[in-house]
Amino acid sequence: MSRAQKIFIQGIITILIIVIGVAGFTKLKAGKKAIERQKPEVPLPMVRTVTVNTGPMQIILTGQGSAKPVQEIQLVPQVNGKIVEVASSLVNGGMFRTGDILLSIEPVDYEISVTLAEARVKEAESLFKLAQEESAAAGDEWRRHNSNEEPPPLVVKEPQLAAARALLEAERSNLKEARLNLERTRLTAPFNGRVVSENVDIGQYVSPGQSLATLHSTDAAEIVIPLEDQDLFWFDVPGFTTNSQIGAAAEVKAVVAGKEVRWAGRVVRSEGRINKLTRMHNVVVQVEKPYASLPPLAAGQFVEIEIYGRTIDHATVIPRVAMRENQTVWIVNPEESRLYFRKVDVARSTHAGLVIEDGLSNNEMVVISSLKAVGDGMKVRFVENNGGNS
Repeated sequence: MSRAQKIFIQGIITILIIVIGVAGFTKLKAGKKAIERQKPEVPLPMVRTVTVNTGPMQIILTGQGSAKPVQEIQLVPQVNGKIVEVASSLVNGGMFRTGDILLSIEPVDYEISVTLAEARVKEAESLFKLAQEESAAAGDEWRRHNSNEEPPPLVVKEPQLAAARALLEAERSNLKEARLNLERTRLTAPFNGRVVSENVDIGQYVSPGQSLATLHSTDAAEIVIPLEDQDLFWFDVPGFTTNSQIGAAAEVKAVVAGKEVRWAGRVVRSEGRINKLTRMHNVVVQVEKPYASLPPLAAGQFVEIEIYGRTIDHATVIPRVAMRENQTVWIVNPEESRLYFRKVDVARSTHAGLVIEDGLSNNEMVVISSLKAVGDGMKVRFVENNGGNS
């Protein structure tokens, strides 16, 4: 077979292979089904929720302040003289009771004054009695000779009688003053209290008005706490939010001597004006007998206060992140897996969250996460914040 024949035969075979391949590809293509276009499923948005509980809730307001005595005075003498006695309790921090003698000034000069005043009173009484008898005798003499006429004032010595009466009253006043000055030589405690400071000792000469010691009462302590105006709505402040003389109950607590101590207190008044800088009200809480227990509520002690206010019958607390614009929250209906808008009434904000007074029911699920796009009634998936899911 010649070379030309071989080339021809190979060409024929090549053409046949190509024709057979094209025919097979065409047949396969004709038998394959066309792929249909499918729209991908969009997943529902996921939200996190918390289940709320409703029930009675007492509003508790908190504040801080420093305790101070209800009364604090300077112990000053009203007479002068030398100190002859100082009570053992008249030392810094000393305690005393009402009526205790704290200081005694030498009384001798004042006792002499009382004696002299008593003598002058006796003399004035004698002169007054004599003037009365002379007046009566003159009146009788006049009537014997002038039976139809009353005696003139000068005849019955009315001016002399009036002068004697006035002298007697003056001497009695002098005696009263002398006795009062004698009594003032003993300085007594006006209340139950403690000595803040003292600067007096036996033998010291003192003058009226001289400050000898600083005393404060232990019968009660007061704490002034600043509160916002809307806070006063929740509790009774005598003379400010109520006509009652009994204010809201309070609890005062502090760390003293390494342990937490609590005292019962009560709101007694407001200071009556708003602070110009803070725009807050100063409310006064009083604690009775702060030194009755140990350790005591000492003056100057920094304390924390809880004021027990009104009770909301159906209240719940939600996280702050659950609140949306216009006091609206998002509620999930677990049966429908839908999200709904709900308008609520916020009573107040606390460290635990927002106190809702109205708008939520028990066991409702409130959304605490955010969504970029949200609509009332939209389908959602939800997962409870405690770990449950749906």
